[in-house]
Amino acid sequence: MQRTAVINIVGLSTSLVGKHTPRLDAFAREGGSARITPAFPAVTCTAQSDYLTGKPPAQHGIVGNGWYNRDLAEVQFWKQPDRLVRAPKIWEELKAADPSFTCAKLFWWYNMYSAADYSITPRPMYPADGRKIFDVYTHPMDVRHEIKKDLGDFPFPTFWGPLSAVDSSRWIARCARWFEEKYTPTLNLVYLPHLDYNLQRLGPGDPAIARDLQEIDTVAGDLIDTLRGRGVQVVVLSEYGIEDVDTPVHLNRVFREKGWITVKDELGLELLDCGASRAFAVADHQIAHVYLNDPSIEADVRRTLESTPGVAEVLGAAEKAARNIDHSRAGEFIAVAAPGCWFTYYYWTDDDKAPDFARCVDIHRKPGFDPVELFFDPGIRFPKLKLMTFLLRKKLGFRALLDVIPLDPSLVKGSHGRIPEDPGNHPVLLTGTPVPGLPESIRSTEVKGWLRQLIAGRGDPRA
Repeated sequence: MQRTAVINIVGLSTSLVGKHTPRLDAFAREGGSARITPAFPAVTCTAQSDYLTGKPPAQHGIVGNGWYNRDLAEVQFWKQPDRLVRAPKIWEELKAADPSFTCAKLFWWYNMYSAADYSITPRPMYPADGRKIFDVYTHPMDVRHEIKKDLGDFPFPTFWGPLSAVDSSRWIARCARWFEEKYTPTLNLVYLPHLDYNLQRLGPGDPAIARDLQEIDTVAGDLIDTLRGRGVQVVVLSEYGIEDVDTPVHLNRVFREKGWITVKDELGLELLDCGASRAFAVADHQIAHVYLNDPSIEADVRRTLESTPGVAEVLGAAEKAARNIDHSRAGEFIAVAAPGCWFTYYYWTDDDKAPDFARCVDIHRKPGFDPVELFFDPGIRFPKLKLMTFLLRKKLGFRALLDVIPLDPSLVKGSHGRIPEDPGNHPVLLTGTPVPGLPESIRSTEVKGWLRQLIAGRGDPRA
């Protein structure tokens, strides 16, 4: 087998490979490139699962970055166990064919308890005193101590939140070199998130994105050179492209007006009670799973969704089957945003009653994805000073709330999840070396076949 590294540059689309990414552009010109018809929904967990299993969500079960667990009556986002992906992964099949095959999974999702030989993923510690301590989880377990000793702590605040920046991608690239030098895996899966941040903050049309492209081009270019110098075949791909948006859509507030949402008063703040609500939406960028606890309002819910400004499509049972997302984890309906729009999880109508976690970076307690976590509240005069004070208080053992996130969704200028009409906003696959038969466009579920054939050295998987 040909040792291979797959570098996942999140947010890289066909239209962004060019003058601001000279090294990636040269890499693509040396080899081959294909546009990837995005996964649906075009979000991280679904796209990665399509790529690694070759199956759609109807079969692997990853219907988004999170969904409503009907048994527990809880919305659960960003869970990590590999067993959630209910289809064979590429490393399992290659290891079965050749027991000497090894795989390193570096910051790709569903990273815990898989059959990959080596893995590392962000995993904070939560002591009983309420602290949150940034850390990573690794397999084997002792790798955690070794890699932190050699590379220093993972710069967790730059991985997500208002401080997110290129530092986390630089650390992950160093991490990829560390695993390559120490273990020489047959397949090295590397996740570089940097482009995702300002593409959502500013939108792809903002001129400032040029700097972000240059930064990730340097990080990825240096990593490519190192890996190729060690005889590793490199593939670059991305999960989705990001579109300009200017209109947040609040489905849960629409449902609340209809009397379908139940909220619970907790210390004067409102908490969404999913189990008691007749209908509610789990927002995930430009798609939203809509769950019904009361089947009698199904027709009314559909009519309401179809008449809500900013909703382009409503997928019911037949439409979900046609889109290969008819899985038990999916909502009874899936709403798809119109161009320029995206869905919030907001359900309160008075910001003074918003739950305390709404103003925090809290990806697990929010019943939906919240890109507003990328911003400091502009009403805070010195947000970084407040952050430093918070960290000092935590270090001294005091309880504190890091409530620096605004409640203004109009700040968000880029989003993804729907399938863009413009192919320039589709994700890419770049091979670095010519690949016979590689077409101009491939489906997300075909990525696995091409990767498998590249590793096996056999070219076109359709042959």
